[in-house]
Amino acid sequence: MRTKPANQLLSCLVFCMSVMPLLSHAAGLPPSAEGMPMPSLAPMLERSMPAVVNISTSTNIEVRENPLMQDPFFRQFFQMPNQSRQQQKNSLGSGVIIDSDHGYVLTNNHVIDKADKIKVTLNDGRQLTAELIGTDPEADVAIIQIPADHLTQLPIANSSELRVGDFVVAIGNPFGLGQTVTSGIISALGRSGLGIEGYEDFIQTDASINPGNSGGALVNLRGEFIGMNTAILAPSGGNVGIGFAIPSNMVMTIKESLVKHGEVRRGLLGVTTQDLTPELVSAFNLKNKQGAAISRIENNSPAAKAGLEPGDIIVAANGRTIRNSQDIRNIIGLMQIGDKVNIEYFRGNEKKEVTAIIGKPERPQLAGKLLHYTLQGTVLSSTQKDQVEGVLIEKIETSSGAWKVGLRPGDVIVSANRYRIHNLNEFKEVVDPENPLLINIQRGPEGFFVVLK
Repeated sequence: MRTKPANQLLSCLVFCMSVMPLLSHAAGLPPSAEGMPMPSLAPMLERSMPAVVNISTSTNIEVRENPLMQDPFFRQFFQMPNQSRQQQKNSLGSGVIIDSDHGYVLTNNHVIDKADKIKVTLNDGRQLTAELIGTDPEADVAIIQIPADHLTQLPIANSSELRVGDFVVAIGNPFGLGQTVTSGIISALGRSGLGIEGYEDFIQTDASINPGNSGGALVNLRGEFIGMNTAILAPSGGNVGIGFAIPSNMVMTIKESLVKHGEVRRGLLGVTTQDLTPELVSAFNLKNKQGAAISRIENNSPAAKAGLEPGDIIVAANGRTIRNSQDIRNIIGLMQIGDKVNIEYFRGNEKKEVTAIIGKPERPQLAGKLLHYTLQGTVLSSTQKDQVEGVLIEKIETSSGAWKVGLRPGDVIVSANRYRIHNLNEFKEVVDPENPLLINIQRGPEGFFVVLK
């Protein structure tokens, strides 16, 4: 039998003797059971669980009796009435009370998206009807409100102080079973580029997160809210120990805007960036291998007024290191019009610094995947006055399916599913997320159809 050397045993003993009293004091543990300390998360959970709620929604959806009835030309030709019936769709999720005085509950946008009725069940069994305050689909955050009557809220922690290896606890309503607790550690920080949301800066954890946990709380061992459980990586369809939560700092910034305006009014810097590849690092003769390369500057944008140019490499913004394009997009995406952003960048091998003032977008933009899954990796907007009326593809990732079928930045979508469209709102009306998407593209003097499926 292998044994530890005496000095290692002494070190272990000293460590255990120093840590156990701290654990006992912090969690209110009983002094001993049969002579041995009994650590437990129960005291913390008793304080935290009343702040986590179960959410159920119902949505009335229109179901046509015959798929052919979806074609208005078919109905007109055969003089058929527009027959349809209503079907109710129900879903379950979780939420977190973050303001007991006003009854504000935080959850994911996808939990309550398009819901006609939102019901909240508290830990004490009360069932309340909630009112939608505001949503941010691109970050998948929503705020709902319930009557502020004897509610418990979670204290908010500073998520910028989190470290990989910190112990965490996930509280939610998986599979509609009722309130459930799982534990784990922080596996990684700042996860992005996953294609889950438009703005990504996830906490990764191995605490089990399952369907229904969405919108629930990720807390530290003090019972403080550090993130909102949002998604899992499940290649086999089940939990594999890779879950993602939106950090508390990001959530609370969005919450303030949603409560005030009902939406997030994102500002504009006016740059298009791309990740640094080994080829770009070599071509630009860069010493730094992390950052975001500016590939395009919009005319008269805050970036242009601040003196930034294509080829500049952004390495920090407001003191935060920029590793890739997603980092700069996340930082700018959480800023309001009029905010100042201090940018550190390299022009050649010379490091420079400049301050830009976030401006107002000339036109609203929308992540394509929020309309149809085949448009993932695109950014859409309504065209300007001097362009053909339609929906402009402003940006498109070269790794996306939309790029592979031939779509390019600057293309204008002028019809969808055989309906003429003039702007984003009309595009939203004719898109069916459950079926393939037929679009007519105008590219300069040329026009062509593309089927996305």
